[in-house]
Amino acid sequence: MSRAAVPDFLADMAAGSRARVQRARELRSDAQLRRLAAAMPAPLPLQLSAQRFDLIAELKLRSPAVGKLGDADCEDIGARVRQYAAAGAAAVSVLTEPTRFDGSMAHLEQAARVLPIPAMRKDFLVDPYQVLEARVAGAGGVLVILRMLPPAELAALVDCALEQRLFVLLEAFDEADIEIGAGLIAARGAADGCLLLGVNCRDLTTLQIVPARLLELAPRLPREVRRVAESGVTTAADAARVAAAGYDIALVGSALMQGGDPADLVQAMLRAGRAARVA
Repeated sequence: MSRAAVPDFLADMAAGSRARVQRARELRSDAQLRRLAAAMPAPLPLQLSAQRFDLIAELKLRSPAVGKLGDADCEDIGARVRQYAAAGAAAVSVLTEPTRFDGSMAHLEQAARVLPIPAMRKDFLVDPYQVLEARVAGAGGVLVILRMLPPAELAALVDCALEQRLFVLLEAFDEADIEIGAGLIAARGAADGCLLLGVNCRDLTTLQIVPARLLELAPRLPREVRRVAESGVTTAADAARVAAAGYDIALVGSALMQGGDPADLVQAMLRAGRAARVA
């Protein structure tokens, strides 16, 4: 299956990401970063429930499609991510992209410092340097966007993450992306469960959510890999729906940032998703 062209949004984000890497390298070399990474404690492992459905709860201050999310600010990051963990989330995704999402590496460091579960760096990663940055910040995982880079660059990101003992969420948007992700995983023997394959149902042209894509693409995901539903999961009923379709994990961001008590929503989604996997 032929691969779709990189949409303008991803191309712009990739260009900004490369510029950030260039600036960061002027302050700290790859060798310096590797030395710092080697001195870090072992990253927290991703541990999933035997009940066959889990949540990655996301800290996201802004969405390009919606704008500012809720009333979260930098001062309450530690308290918010602790709520996620206490409610039963398996990991916390932290946006570190600064221009469109108001994220920063400081947010990742704050989250990793207080969490008893792994923090995942969510960004538009283009260089293994950024994987090392995540490791030094205390992350236990990283997101890799399959549509954005050629296969050799994707492989370099994945291999650097596995070398650093980080889990990797490979993010797909269509069937061609899924094939690329499945190939990366197969070539590495699933890496002891450290490689996850997710479907993001956001339309990359309009930036709108198309929840039906989660169900349409679910049968295309390899069954031997942990499958993640990204975007479009906003209610307990949504969690039940994707769990019934075969997803093992849902990544939930905007709904947690915009609602009332995020712990209540995390718990409701987990109950509904786990019940759907049993049914």
